[in-house]
Amino acid sequence: MKILVPVKRVIDFNVKPRIKPDGTGVDLTNAKMSMNPFDEIAVEEAVRLKEKGIATEIIVVSVGPAKAQETLRTALAMGADRAILVQTDEEVEPLSVARLLVKLQAEEGADLIILGKQAIDDDCNQTGQMLAAMLDLPQATFASRVAVANGTVTVTREVDGGLETVALSLPAIITTDLRLNEPRYAALPSIMKAKSKPLAIRTSAELGVTLQQRLQLLKVAEPARRAAGMKVADVDELVTKLKALGV
Repeated sequence: MKILVPVKRVIDFNVKPRIKPDGTGVDLTNAKMSMNPFDEIAVEEAVRLKEKGIATEIIVVSVGPAKAQETLRTALAMGADRAILVQTDEEVEPLSVARLLVKLQAEEGADLIILGKQAIDDDCNQTGQMLAAMLDLPQATFASRVAVANGTVTVTREVDGGLETVALSLPAIITTDLRLNEPRYAALPSIMKAKSKPLAIRTSAELGVTLQQRLQLLKVAEPARRAAGMKVADVDELVTKLKALGV
């Protein structure tokens, strides 16, 4: 079974984003970048399936600048077999990413596509669903457990009311949630080995996809600062103040 895992290079989740003075976006100058955490979970799940003898090959894919090769090398160090970078310096929207993945799926013929439910930079949570619609494949989003057997993948999903279990026939698409697994740290020998694994550079033109900007960014601003709290002497004073605030 072949698994395709899309990954995204984003600002590290430990870094506090800085807004550009003109409000046109996030300032990435000298900011630490890393793999999107939900995509790390997707890579880890694919590697675990390979370790169980279920998967035979793992291909990781990223769409972004040349520096995204570092993100792909991280995935290769975790256990992926080869990587593909669709290189572009343009801002790429989820719909364009989905269209690129459709083309790559046509070439690779993966039995399972596992990707993070969302990226922590734009929080769109759209790519997996768009890809499933374009490929007309069954999908299971927000996966917290995955089991593959006899041409079927059984997925436990985290939904508002609790947990939902669905069975999908392969090929299928899964988006990962936080509780699916805990990604491994790549050991030094794996990092060194990843440097020699295949990494192909492609372009959107080669794949026949035009990267169009359909969304217009109007302004980026930091969240409003929380007002300072206040201390009250007793419950009666608390009730009085809450009433004054209309709570």
